[in-house]
Amino acid sequence: MTSPRAEFTPHMEHYTFVLEDQPYLGYFQYGNEKTPVYTTDRHGFRVTPGPGGLRATVGDDRPDGPVRVLAGSSAVFGVGATNDAATVTARLWNSYAPRLPWLNMAGQSHNSVQELLLFTLFRHELPPVADIVLLSGVNNLVLSRLPEEKQGRHGAFFDCGPAPDVVPPPEQRVAHAAELSLRHLSGWKLLADALGARLTFALQPLAPWVREEPLPREKLLFDELDEVSNFRRFHNDISTMAVGRGYADRLAGGCARLGVPFLDMNVALAEAAGPEDWLFIDRVHCTDLGYDLVARQLADRLGLE
Repeated sequence: MTSPRAEFTPHMEHYTFVLEDQPYLGYFQYGNEKTPVYTTDRHGFRVTPGPGGLRATVGDDRPDGPVRVLAGSSAVFGVGATNDAATVTARLWNSYAPRLPWLNMAGQSHNSVQELLLFTLFRHELPPVADIVLLSGVNNLVLSRLPEEKQGRHGAFFDCGPAPDVVPPPEQRVAHAAELSLRHLSGWKLLADALGARLTFALQPLAPWVREEPLPREKLLFDELDEVSNFRRFHNDISTMAVGRGYADRLAGGCARLGVPFLDMNVALAEAAGPEDWLFIDRVHCTDLGYDLVARQLADRLGLE
């Protein structure tokens, strides 16, 4: 019998999540990879195909002149997209905010300090940057389950230890994740100001923060993944609409203090999607339609052209 994942998302077999060990970052995508669903440049950044056969990457070819940067983790990388053209950066450049090329500056499984460090390490590769959109926030909350000794001074990262049997209460997890996200966002703000770039923070979507009940197809996929992972066991307490909105409120307040525009993509996506729109292939990663709607909402709500 074919599993829901094999039936509905066969392309996911090409997203292996096997990452290369990297100094400073911990891990990153391999460079010069070409699979049936994604392509990376010489450094490991995903290629953004643009109009008329153009391409834009951090380390390889791109049009002359200023660019826009979309930064974050696996959702920005585009895990779940059936091809490079279905990622958020590609939909922005080709359809919703085409005035400037978009660079995909994402590392799978990165937390907020790794996202900031990634930009810092590769800033010298970049042409002038007009806009930086940071689509992030979920990984810090996911990693907040780990005990204090694994958090260190700058937050835990994936694969830094076994999952604990007991996790902190959701209020503590939200406060910790928000503090880290905002602390590192202040570093982004300093860099953006120095570069003359406009910085925006968007809280990335999580399925239960968008809809309280998944579509039947989404539920089949989520249930299958829960059989082989600990997501439901360790994150049921944060997988509620109330926690998602509380987290967004903390981030919004911090962004206001920093002078950084904030967008809760969960609310935006919920308002934009139709009741039968299939948005998620797992709780964190979107379908092609989901990523298209994310791109459209980013452009519309942030005034990008």
